[in-house]
Amino acid sequence: MRIEALGFELALLTGLAALATGLAFVGVPTAVALLWVLALYLLRQLYFLIRLTRLIRRRYRLAPPFPMGLWGDVYRTVGRYQQRARKDRKRQIRFQRRFREAANSVPDALVVLNKSKRIEWANPAAATLMGVVWPVHEGRTLTAVFEQQGLAEYLDGGEYARPLEVAPEHNQSLMLSIRVAPFGERKRQRLVVGRDITKIFHLNMIRRDFVANASHELRTPLTVIAGFVENLSGSGLTPEQHRRPLTLMEKQTNRMRTIIEDLLTLSRLEMQDSNSACNPVDVPQEIEVILADARALSGGAHDFELDLDEDLLLLGHPPDLRSAMSNLIFNAVKHTPPGSHVGIIWRDEPGGPVLQVTDDGPGIAPEHVPRVTERFYRVDKARSRASGGTGLGLAIVKHVMNRHGAELSIASEPDRGTSFTCRYPATSRLRREQVQSAAANPCFEQM
Repeated sequence: MRIEALGFELALLTGLAALATGLAFVGVPTAVALLWVLALYLLRQLYFLIRLTRLIRRRYRLAPPFPMGLWGDVYRTVGRYQQRARKDRKRQIRFQRRFREAANSVPDALVVLNKSKRIEWANPAAATLMGVVWPVHEGRTLTAVFEQQGLAEYLDGGEYARPLEVAPEHNQSLMLSIRVAPFGERKRQRLVVGRDITKIFHLNMIRRDFVANASHELRTPLTVIAGFVENLSGSGLTPEQHRRPLTLMEKQTNRMRTIIEDLLTLSRLEMQDSNSACNPVDVPQEIEVILADARALSGGAHDFELDLDEDLLLLGHPPDLRSAMSNLIFNAVKHTPPGSHVGIIWRDEPGGPVLQVTDDGPGIAPEHVPRVTERFYRVDKARSRASGGTGLGLAIVKHVMNRHGAELSIASEPDRGTSFTCRYPATSRLRREQVQSAAANPCFEQM
């Protein structure tokens, strides 16, 4: 409060008090005089209070001239707040207009769902891609407007790390990738993004079909070549000078067969991206079997250390999980020098079962880590060829993890080793003593 306004009020009260004193001396009772003084003062306060209330209620703009004293200060302060509120409101309107224009120009479908998962807003692309028209469908549930198999479960599940790929009922020629991003208070609202991936989907289908067909076509002639090479190299009639070339041919033929088998495995995993099988997998036993082959591959040159939860099993597809585990363990042997330490951990955590394979080998440079799961990507091409690697092992592991809703993370430092960690969802956890009672689980119907 300004000193000038306070001084004015004090001066007013002093003047009224002096007037009351003077009236008292001319014969008017002092009490009556004081009542009149207070009445005049209170009437002035009440007048400015009622006036301010009416101005604010009618949303009038407070502008000079302002009254003298404290009320002038109050009016000026309210006027400043009004001016600031008008600026903020204009700024919000401009921001909303820009956001609306930007959202309307986005080629992807954008749908905002409220806490009840009902449509609040949608951009024009949503009408084309998902059949959601705003404001026609405002207040309706998305699953009622955009009927797709698995969409309700996807929205209710809360696991939005992987997109949901669907072909809209209103346009089967499209392929959409649906992603959901929670936002707002307590992340209870949803932003649904539908992206047109038709071209990418068809290109991937062509690539998968080509790889599968080419691999199948190459398998037969390669089998014939491998058979003849094996017979010639093992025949006693083969001249000694021909044995070394035949041995090299046999080695490269086997390598090509391994590559073809891995390509066929990748094609199968891509064509069946979701985990259709849900069987109990005895992971400790599988690791023991794989470790026996890894010891033979190492020839006693590596030190293996196991830390296995013997009672922890996993729900999934046994062949795929076996392939992923063997690739991780064999890679730790193939790509580390003799004398390296290989650790295998299988444990249960609150978030779900975890498989970890570590080594203290040469490690991987940071720029290579994001790409090691790509097909045929090699950190060290010379070392990979010498070890007989196909460049497809980690790609298979990644697809198996995706198929089981798991996550593969890689941590590595040059000259300090590498750690591969597979984190499975808690729903895939199974204890050994639960195997019998778990037969009532619906996913065991396939057994």
